[in-house]
Amino acid sequence: MKSDYINVVETLKNEITFGNYEVNQKLPTEDELMHRFKVTRYAVRKALTELQNEHLIYKVQGSGMYIQDWNKKWQANPQSKTIGLICTHIADYIFPKIIAQIDSEIEPQGYSLLLANTHNYPQTERSSLIKMLDSQVAGLIVEPSESAKPCQNADIYRRIAKSKIPLLFINAEYPEFNFPAIVNSDRESENELTTYLLQQNHRRILGIFQTDDLQGVERMKGFIAAYQENNVNLASSNLIMYSSHDPFSVISKKIDMYLNGPEPPTAIACYHDELAVLVIDKLKKLKIKIPQDISVVGFDNYDSSAYLNPSLTTMNYQRTSVGQEAGKGILALINGKKFTSVVHHPEMKLRDSVATLKQ
Repeated sequence: MKSDYINVVETLKNEITFGNYEVNQKLPTEDELMHRFKVTRYAVRKALTELQNEHLIYKVQGSGMYIQDWNKKWQANPQSKTIGLICTHIADYIFPKIIAQIDSEIEPQGYSLLLANTHNYPQTERSSLIKMLDSQVAGLIVEPSESAKPCQNADIYRRIAKSKIPLLFINAEYPEFNFPAIVNSDRESENELTTYLLQQNHRRILGIFQTDDLQGVERMKGFIAAYQENNVNLASSNLIMYSSHDPFSVISKKIDMYLNGPEPPTAIACYHDELAVLVIDKLKKLKIKIPQDISVVGFDNYDSSAYLNPSLTTMNYQRTSVGQEAGKGILALINGKKFTSVVHHPEMKLRDSVATLKQ
């Protein structure tokens, strides 16, 4: 259980850094804080002292505590040899290779990485940004959290832009800002993958897409566009939309609804290979043969996707190139050079998880 003063510190720190208070605004009095948090005066004073030491508040003798201009030290720092990398899922199957490639580019130039993992929560992204900016990193590489939603940390990104702190996005971007980005042609690539399924005479395709990130939204749009562009009745398809925070059990129950329906899907298009692996495992447990009964496709070309049984048809996300470009890109920005956004066009990897249906 947290001690009384730590609870006060953490709560007030979050409120200050999330913009609940304006710069130079007066904090509640000690008595008001004691009443709010139901703690002793000693706990309140200890908490306020810690917030002062962190330069979040300042004291005016005889008047009280006021909000410090706590982010005023966020400035471009070309002398720093640390680059911040903020990922949504640092340990998943994509990022280890990206991280390794970024490091291979920056390490020879004397830079090291400071890593943070948001688990796709904007609040955690905010905390990570603040910690890295307080540390005065030389630059930032950020994979946005819940990028399909309005940016919850726009005030910090505006400050980064105003202070000309080097930053580039990977995999997605917040459209409100003009930072360079390294992304995939998600819509076009999913369109190509779905078109391939249609060419194999599949019509009842179940698309499963994560929709709190732009990648998922764009892939879903590509899925729908494939039906429209190939003059196939979209009503033959079905969609499952899920959040990155949903466990697979939630998605699995939605899949069951379609598997048990009067016209079950002949193919399933998964948001990424990680999901495809879980779907394949589920289908096998139900004694559904792949691809004879249901075909499955993924996205990303996970290292083991070629060795699944059956091997997985997917789109090849170029992790090595993305990591190398991110490393070179952030170094260019740190050195005052221009870095132009990059859009990758994944190549389809045709394997054994798709059957051709008879017309």
